[in-house]
Parts: sequence; C-alpha cells; structure tokens
Amino acid sequence: MKSQIIFETEILLVRRLKMSDIKPYHEMQSNPKVMQYVIGEVQSEKEHLIELDRLISFYDKEGNDFWIYAIDRKSDNEFVGTVAFIKDNQGDDEIGYRFLEKYWGLGYGSNLCEASVVYCKSIGMPKLIGYVINLNVASAKILKKCNFEYISDGIDTLTKLPETKYQLLL
Repeated sequence: MKSQIIFETEILLVRRLKMSDIKPYHEMQSNPKVMQYVIGEVQSEKEHLIELDRLISFYDKEGNDFWIYAIDRKSDNEFVGTVAFIKDNQGDDEIGYRFLEKYWGLGYGSNLCEASVVYCKSIGMPKLIGYVINLNVASAKILKKCNFEYISDGIDTLTKLPETKYQLLL
C-alpha cells in the first residue's frame, strides 16, 4: 500500500482520504456556508458516503488526474478540510481547498497553499490554476498571498456565480 501521507507543513498533514473520515467530511460538505462557493447546495450523508468511496477509488486508477486529499491538524490529527489537485477543462492543474467552518480564519488556508505550491513544483507541475467565486474574498486573498496572478473573469458552471481565474507558474 502506498504511503497515506502526501506532504506536510509545520502545522498540517495532507494525506489520502479514508472511509473513517466520513463524519468530519459530511460535516464540512453539508455546511451551506462551506458549499455556497462550491456547488451552491448540500447533500445527504448517504451521498457523501458514496462520494468519499469514489474519491478514494481514484487513488489506485492508472492515469488518474483527480486527487482529493484530507488535511489534518498535526497537533491532534483532527480532520480540518480537503485539498484537491485536478485537471480543469483546459487540461491545466487546478488547486482547490475547503475547510470545516470552525477552522476558518486560523491561517490554515495560507499554510496549505504555500506548501501545495512547493509540493506541486516538486512533482513537476508546470503551473497551478485556481478558480475563486468572487464573493469568496478569503480564498482569493490566499491565492494572491501565494503569488497567483489574475488571468480572467468568468462564470462558475455549477453555482452560476461570477468567478476569477488565477495562475501561478511553477
């Protein structure tokens, strides 16, 4: 079995998801404040169980370009959120992250983004793309702090909200 740990920061650990993550995963995914900038709606725990199982199954698929990992706080191994590295519809490597609401505003997003840039560079990604719903000011601030630059404006296909595309050449 491959290592469960993908990379870590001073305060966070990024690892493969596991089915035992369902409780905090569902808590995050069923929070309307968390999901308002993602899909605009929440789903049931049963739907989240199916989704979690599907995300875990991608780890062993050959040619997979859809990686979603758990983020744990190192101090107590508490699940605080997820980070995604996926191909966007132009074939570019996209980063996405979300945190349980109780962990917002604690610097985890910036810490994760900085370490993600180092990780993605180390595995040979040429650039990272980030799409941020314009109302999600905190997420845009994190990408700008990590030197992502504005590329274009658009409309998110799921939420139908205005979004901004950012890019960082690695």
